[in-house]
Amino acid sequence: MKILVAVDGSPCSEAAVAEVARRPWPAGSEVRLILADPPTDRSFLRGVPSDVLNEFLQSQRAEARQRLDAAAALLTKSAPALPVVPLLKEGWPKDVILDEAERWGADLIVVGSHGYGTLKRLFLGSVSLAVATHAPCSVEIVRVKTECASSATE
Repeated sequence: MKILVAVDGSPCSEAAVAEVARRPWPAGSEVRLILADPPTDRSFLRGVPSDVLNEFLQSQRAEARQRLDAAAALLTKSAPALPVVPLLKEGWPKDVILDEAERWGADLIVVGSHGYGTLKRLFLGSVSLAVATHAPCSVEIVRVKTECASSATE
């Protein structure tokens, strides 16, 4: 079974990773952890020296890589028999997740839900909703209400 797990370093994505780790998957199953690194809006960075801009972008990419590596380490520790491939891709999360699921032929996409209310969801969008409505395969949305609700308000 091909399992695509979307992560972003939040408690909600950690819950999704933990949910995948706790299950007994069929022999031959594999997991791809995917973290989307959204494109940077450079319009508000006009006038910033290029060396400062490059350092900022490299820092952002390094932080994304650390979040992805932490999720991979958690999954590998919890489910050592399950092969894990971490992927860091540039793009908007819903697009990156859906594109990778299609390209790889995923059987299941697992995402965490931040539990945003209606107003925040209106302005921020909902990656889990977009994935659930447009995915080429089954989707599981993991919600841990108490943890995710507190991180969503930060």
